[in-house]
Amino acid sequence: MMCIPARQIAATAAAAAFLLGPGAAFAGVKEGVDAWQAGNYAAAVREWRPLADQGDPDAEFNLGQGYKLGRGVPADMRAAQVWYEKAAQQGHAQAQANLGLILFQNGERGRALPWIRKAADAGDPRAQYVLGTALFNGDLPGVGKDWPRAYALMSRAAAQGLPQAANNLTQMDRFVPLAQRRQGLALAQQMERAQGSGPPPPRPAATAHVPAPRPGPAVASAVPAPRPPVRTPAPPPGRPAPAPVRPVPAPVGGAGGWRIQLGAFGSAANAQKAWAALRGKAPALAGLRPVTVPAGPVTRLQAGPLPSRAAADKACAAVKATGAACFPVAP
Repeated sequence: MMCIPARQIAATAAAAAFLLGPGAAFAGVKEGVDAWQAGNYAAAVREWRPLADQGDPDAEFNLGQGYKLGRGVPADMRAAQVWYEKAAQQGHAQAQANLGLILFQNGERGRALPWIRKAADAGDPRAQYVLGTALFNGDLPGVGKDWPRAYALMSRAAAQGLPQAANNLTQMDRFVPLAQRRQGLALAQQMERAQGSGPPPPRPAATAHVPAPRPGPAVASAVPAPRPPVRTPAPPPGRPAPAPVRPVPAPVGGAGGWRIQLGAFGSAANAQKAWAALRGKAPALAGLRPVTVPAGPVTRLQAGPLPSRAAADKACAAVKATGAACFPVAP
């Protein structure tokens, strides 16, 4: 069964910190973003502080980022939490997610969960990932395990490119019963419709720092997106783990038939774009053919054929060296 320790929540939050994009309501917010992206953090904070004091939620959130990362101001998680909460109270989805993750990390789950739920409902993949894992594990007081909703939330987070969610979804395929997975996929489609057209469109990347779980101008973080530890539950007595819900794709020729999975995406087009980018980074993929596998609201990107598990492991090692997710898929 999957569990998320406090340090995992912290890393997940740190790996997905965004600044407001160019469409800011106040010119000072945009000027602060421009200064931040140029590395002039103190100037960015000077632009944001008076607007944050006036109650602008974007400036409040960005000032929280400065305190969390210690840029332009001394690092101060308490101050960061205060500014996140001010923005969250005004409906700022990223602030709601960051506030919920901080509270969750600090063991204040009662205060954290309403914010995490709000952020998950708004489509934040980090919040969906944390809430989905908690529902899978049965970690929420008075709620217990809710595997259909856990599967739905993990599917939505994976569809937005969060690699930890894609890895957890594969583990959940082994243990969530077939009927509950189908319920989860149907619920994920409802969530997608409620949240709009799915994953947000890409925005221009501000820097070449560690990739965030979804496209967007990222605040630099020295903490890469980690993979969550997985605590694997035993299947119920007398019943084998059900087969994963995934359409059977056209077979990939070649001896062995092993593949590697490189992620889950919101569309086949996004999977193909990811393949083009990965192939340029990992020469080990040069001799493989990409295969897209529809799975409800997500499209899984796989590549093959490979003659054995050992060959798949070796290819994955080369892919992981680039910072991307990868795991073998048996024939």
